[in-house]
Amino acid sequence: MRPEILFKLFTQNTELAGVGPRISNLLINLTGPNIADLLWLLPNNLIDRRVSPLIADAPDGKIATLTVTVVSHRPSASRRRPYRIDCVDETGKLELIYFNPRSDYLRDILPVNEKRVISGKIDIFNHQIQMTHPDHVVTEEKKNTICKIEPVYPLTQGLSGKVLRRIVAAAFEKTPDLPEWLDPNLIKREGWNSWKKSLEIVHNPQHSVDLEQQSKERMRLAYDELLANQLALSMIREHQKKRKGRPIMGSGALTSIVDKNLPFVLTLNQLQVLDEIKVDLTSNNRMLRLLQGDVGSGKTVVAFYAILTAIEAGYQTAFMAPTEILAKQHFQTLEPLAKVAGLNIDILTGKKKSKEKAQIIERLRSGETDLLIGTHALFQAGISFNKLGFAVVDEQHKFGVHQRLALSEKGEGVDILIMTATPIPRTLSMTAYGDLDVSILNSKLPGRKPVVTRAVSKERLSDVVAGIERVLSQGKKAYWVCPLIELSEKLDLGSAEERYKHLEKIFGNRVAMVHGRMNDEDKDAVMESFRSGTVDLLIATSVIEVGVDVPDATIMVIEHAERFGLAQLHQLRGRVGRGLEDSTCLLLYNAPLTKNARARINVLRESEDGFVIAEEDLKLRGSGEVLGVKQSGLPQFKIADLTFHSDLLELARNDAQVILNKDPNLTSKRGLALKTLLYLFERDSAVQYLKSG
Repeated sequence: MRPEILFKLFTQNTELAGVGPRISNLLINLTGPNIADLLWLLPNNLIDRRVSPLIADAPDGKIATLTVTVVSHRPSASRRRPYRIDCVDETGKLELIYFNPRSDYLRDILPVNEKRVISGKIDIFNHQIQMTHPDHVVTEEKKNTICKIEPVYPLTQGLSGKVLRRIVAAAFEKTPDLPEWLDPNLIKREGWNSWKKSLEIVHNPQHSVDLEQQSKERMRLAYDELLANQLALSMIREHQKKRKGRPIMGSGALTSIVDKNLPFVLTLNQLQVLDEIKVDLTSNNRMLRLLQGDVGSGKTVVAFYAILTAIEAGYQTAFMAPTEILAKQHFQTLEPLAKVAGLNIDILTGKKKSKEKAQIIERLRSGETDLLIGTHALFQAGISFNKLGFAVVDEQHKFGVHQRLALSEKGEGVDILIMTATPIPRTLSMTAYGDLDVSILNSKLPGRKPVVTRAVSKERLSDVVAGIERVLSQGKKAYWVCPLIELSEKLDLGSAEERYKHLEKIFGNRVAMVHGRMNDEDKDAVMESFRSGTVDLLIATSVIEVGVDVPDATIMVIEHAERFGLAQLHQLRGRVGRGLEDSTCLLLYNAPLTKNARARINVLRESEDGFVIAEEDLKLRGSGEVLGVKQSGLPQFKIADLTFHSDLLELARNDAQVILNKDPNLTSKRGLALKTLLYLFERDSAVQYLKSG
């Protein structure tokens, strides 16, 4: 249960004065439903109202606070023209500009012949000093009510900065002093304030340096969040370790058969990763390992060898893929090897007919099936294994943690190998998969040649098409990737549909199109025609980014390459160069390129190492973008930004391990404070693991 000290922070934002249903909905869209959510909305700028000059010295284009006397009101004859109010001091004249105002309201707050203190942006137009819609208008007696420094928050339509500042201030008033959870030595070394004091300073910046990600206060708050994340992951990891596994000892009989029939020799990198997996399998603890494999590194083969070890030990195995097309591809790849080894292999997807599905389920239940490949259908109710011992989860970021746990519940102490083809920067990997052991495959399979990568201006489109013609005439295949399905009025981008129509006129029925809006059957049909050779040129969106394997495809054209992220470009490029032929990736761009777009394209031209590319992507885009929808398995942080706080992450990880070594149940004074931290950053699940033993 959440500590009582946090109750107020986790009440609805409607508990704050002035927050009704309309404002509440706006706040929910901007931050979240609770008062605590408002604390994590940090200012991204500030307004300095300390400049208080005479009118003649008012700085053009700057915010200023002036004391003036109101001279006259000049209402407009037309609604299209502004309402003007003349003000003076001993040095000159100031004109206040209002559009569509209530004249009675203006006469009330700005009465003639009286002094007022006004604050807003100064503009000099035709030698006349003006201020349009002042931010503040008060009497001299209330001058001190104008905040000298105003924080500026990210806004949403319908919510003004003034209203949001008031609401955030009200939220802070409900914020309690929390027990200190950090090591005093760390606080002293870094010169950090308490959590609440740091939060107060961040929300009330006095200088631009207070807004920087590496200010002491933001570093403290970021560290708190990273520590909560790492502590939660470590606790989950320890909990999972306590769940007893059982040693899986293979005889080597099946692996030796496959060795003799494999058309290539495993790389040293693959053998090293296999050794890591086998150490896990032979231990008494459950295996939970992440296998990061770069494009073309052969992670499926590694996974299959681990599967063979489990089958040799008398266990059933499962291989779960996120899409039907990818599940089928894995089945087509592994079925010949499985047959050579005398194994029974099945595939189960949502599209299987009832009779066939029932037969597969029965074979699985009886223990006849050695390896079951499938989609999320594998962990659904009604699917029962006879003796599941080992499971592979492919493209982990497409599944949630709960889905992989649901699969593990299909057996007793099931060892899990999780795979991703998306190289993840080390810092992001630590935040997302700190509960897992990690193995990395970054060497290419034997025989795979580097893909030549060239950047080509769209002005040379006809040359690119001519090059495609030459390639197709040699019996090879090509991809052409577009960023949109249909033409957009808002974005001047070539669409897949328009490019398909253009290229169909040239290549006829040798060209086909595939995109995410197509149903699975139609997608599969198009992909099969591309694999079989009835189609030579495939027009596609980024739907082909993962899991498409056509060895005789040697050309990849990525149209509007400047619109894609680095990691995505790398994945798309990896669709070619999968055979023994020379392959080329053409990055078709619209000139002129932005600085960032040019940098992305240059990185791709210079490197084929997915992990190097991922790190560069993090530097160029920042963690906010990298942690977006495409990487749905990665956490979104409220305060921490790994672009700036990666050093803190390492520190937090080490701190978490020291804490749990000394106080595994968090029962000490500091341990209880750390439980509050976990609840504060909504890492409740870790506390529940503690309670469950």
